Amino acid sequence: MVDTQTPEKLADKPPVTVGLFVTCLVDLFRPRVGFAAVELLERAGCQVAVPKAQTCCGQPAYNSGDNGHARAVAATLLDAFDGFDYVVAPSGSCAGMIRDHIPELFADDPVLADRAVALGRKTHELTSFLVDVMGMPTAIASYQGTVTYHDSCSGLRELGVKDQPRRLLKGVDGLTLTELPSAEICCGFGGTFCVKYPDISNKMVSEKTAAIADTGADTLLAGDLGCLLNMAGKMSRESRPIRAFHVAEILAGMGDGPAIGEAGEDLSAFPDGQEG
Repeated sequence: MVDTQTPEKLADKPPVTVGLFVTCLVDLFRPRVGFAAVELLERAGCQVAVPKAQTCCGQPAYNSGDNGHARAVAATLLDAFDGFDYVVAPSGSCAGMIRDHIPELFADDPVLADRAVALGRKTHELTSFLVDVMGMPTAIASYQGTVTYHDSCSGLRELGVKDQPRRLLKGVDGLTLTELPSAEICCGFGGTFCVKYPDISNKMVSEKTAAIADTGADTLLAGDLGCLLNMAGKMSRESRPIRAFHVAEILAGMGDGPAIGEAGEDLSAFPDGQEG
């Protein structure tokens, strides 16, 4: 909700404290997304910290049915993010895991159940937090290009993230948004899905990249790095001249840096089922 108090009263309030959940893929493949998230949160008036004790949210194990290991990994987050007003992740899938599924993992634990629920309730995806909680109307940045946007499955279906990134993109000077007709269709990544079902995954991402090219956009944006790595890797193998960025990078004014896969980043080994 947007705080409707007067500026004088707002000035007397302590800043909102946010613990940034970086995500494994951002940490390992694209740290720039984490820096962009910090920039945006600070612009919104938040006091941001990145707890060093954070680890994976447990999603890979959870999606594979290994609840024991998922609980062990997720338990570390209860301590790492204790004391923050909010937890924010630049990923719909990770935010969905923390908000909806970690409480399920600890539902029968008399000690940790309430803490898991409390963690889930204060966890948000980045663009949703900026718009729905902090009331940021648009982002002030610039990017010269025509972009199209892919809605990740978890962000869209679990968290209801759809209009928020588009609303923020309206404030980016020079940017033209061309909607992707298949924006709500899965790109074929699906975490461990692309490993378990490589042929199906490859067919899905091939159809997705063809649809992206058909829009005429020169840039692809999305809110989940897993989806972006999958699509950018496929476009690279197809020699499509389309750049890919996490939406946070463009909103934070970092679109002048290397796109995903550029400047020596090797995506050729990222699984989409097969080469080509």
